[in-house]
Amino acid sequence: MKFCNRCGSTVQLQIPADDTRARHVCTVCEHIHYLNPRNVVGSIPVWQRQVLLCRRAIEPRLGFWTLPAGFLELGESTSAGAARETLEEAGAEVDIGPLYSLLNVAHVEQVHLFYLAQMRNANFLAGTESLEVALFAEADIPWSELAFPTVKQTLVWFFADRAAGKLDAHFACNTHSRDILPHEKI
Repeated sequence: MKFCNRCGSTVQLQIPADDTRARHVCTVCEHIHYLNPRNVVGSIPVWQRQVLLCRRAIEPRLGFWTLPAGFLELGESTSAGAARETLEEAGAEVDIGPLYSLLNVAHVEQVHLFYLAQMRNANFLAGTESLEVALFAEADIPWSELAFPTVKQTLVWFFADRAAGKLDAHFACNTHSRDILPHEKI
């Protein structure tokens, strides 16, 4: 950050009074600019025993498969954002269940939150950010073509919990959480 978004003056990194971290502080109006992680919200859309995945039509990871997800918008809850992203990217209407996974991706300043979701019907279509959308049984998941470590980890947890009987008909479960490190590969 080079300029204040309030007055347009230059900013400099300094530790404000009563703070412990260097922040961008305006040299004129003294406004402190707090830069925080971005939230990525998505769902694990399920129809019968299959999971809906999207093949990305955009970078990063163009052409790779992912769960429908994207950045949370101002003024929406994380669960509403997950439902919106599922509709935008996969054309699927879902009933959002509980938060299933929370993955900290600090090296890219993101937190990824995936919700369990039940598709209302088997209708879906590729949105503008998807090349194609398809339902996959566990045995058919394109593991080597998944776009992100957070998607792979979430699907690994999901199928393990389902096999262990930890997901009931209403998707009651415990939330999984972990940090994704910069060197992790898919």
